[in-house]
Amino acid sequence: MTRTVMCRKYQEELPGLERPPYPGAKGQDIFEHVSAKAWADWQKHQTLLINEKRLNMMNAEDRKYLQGEMDKFFSGEEYAKADGYVPPAE
Repeated sequence: MTRTVMCRKYQEELPGLERPPYPGAKGQDIFEHVSAKAWADWQKHQTLLINEKRLNMMNAEDRKYLQGEMDKFFSGEEYAKADGYVPPAE
């Protein structure tokens, strides 16, 4: 049976992640409150931000920025968008 969580991003009961995506308290919080769908959506958005803003994941400031944007993304706050990106029509 699939584990479900009350998703912080989508405010509904959805299938959860199989395991925490990070070690420690941050990973456990995401595991308990973020759905697999929201996590997949974040990973796509994260890739856009890394590419568009030319973030270097070896740089601590860039990682801190990205984590802040992730927190905003999941909590429903206004978060950074990739400038000029237009999603493909479905």
